[in-house]
Amino acid sequence: MNVHRICGALAALALLMPAAAPAAGFQDVLDVPAMASELAAKGLINGLAQAGQRVVGVGQRGHVVYSDDQGRSWRQAKVPVSSDLVAVSFPTPQQGWAVGHDGVVLATSDAGATWTKQLDGRALGEVMLAHYKARGEAAWIAEAERFAAQGAENPFLDVWFADERTGFVVGAFNLILRTTDGGKSWTPWLDRTDNPQALHLYAIRPAGGDVYVTGEQGLVLRLDAAAGRFTRVETPYKGSYFGVTGTNTSVIVFGLRGNAFRSTDRGATWHKVETGVQEGLTAGVALGEGGVLIASQAGRILVSQDGGERFSPVKLERATPASAVQALGTDAVVVAGARGVRVQPLR
Repeated sequence: MNVHRICGALAALALLMPAAAPAAGFQDVLDVPAMASELAAKGLINGLAQAGQRVVGVGQRGHVVYSDDQGRSWRQAKVPVSSDLVAVSFPTPQQGWAVGHDGVVLATSDAGATWTKQLDGRALGEVMLAHYKARGEAAWIAEAERFAAQGAENPFLDVWFADERTGFVVGAFNLILRTTDGGKSWTPWLDRTDNPQALHLYAIRPAGGDVYVTGEQGLVLRLDAAAGRFTRVETPYKGSYFGVTGTNTSVIVFGLRGNAFRSTDRGATWHKVETGVQEGLTAGVALGEGGVLIASQAGRILVSQDGGERFSPVKLERATPASAVQALGTDAVVVAGARGVRVQPLR
């Protein structure tokens, strides 16, 4: 999870203040397609994912860019909204989903070249109200009414799909929904998290054989598939965790002030990872068998070859702020951030 998603959540909080009526001629960003720009790949890119051999990045003003040559050149996708996008997930080479501000959820079936809108914040409240009214749960009906009254003010901050049908989107104030039909319909899961304070959910990813959600104030949740809910996992740190990564046997959560913790027993015990950095850790990705990479908001890159037990810094010619990283095999990664996308060799 990255600092730009956090800024997005803070911006959403600011939007809760009373606002003046829209000016004449106002066009909602949810109704305005992303503008074509030759500089799209050089602007703010918040999220990265791999669609087969293609790398796809999502960013500000609805910009989606993709590369078919290992990051050497980039093309811009056709997107129906101008909302800032912050995260993207491809469970198959063709099928992908992206999320962002204004409660927007986008889907693609052509590896990210064109996108359609599946959900936005204007419809989100009604989806939640219908679900919780059908269940007759007064407390959650009230929560759904609050979201409905706010409209398109709450951002989604991450998305993860296990396959082309089943996935989750997470966001501000414990916002979490699940789909089992490829996004044709969404089921609210706000009542299925051990998160009574409604803390922001920054990231959702698989690691160590489970699926984890990380958030503010040390929040870590693990999916209990049998029970159909996310249960709390205690860690030694109470600061925000911006992301989660790992290997088949280990999970690493990372966040503020260079803090990272690793578990090899499904979160029963955690060991502090010595990162050697003081700034926030904002992105992480697995690198083949046993390899893990973590990047910081200042652009420093750390690599582990032993499942995340020990990390070493990558020697960089220049460091640029990192919002997301995507592996290109084990020898290079694409780094995305405020200055667009670039390829960083690791050897």
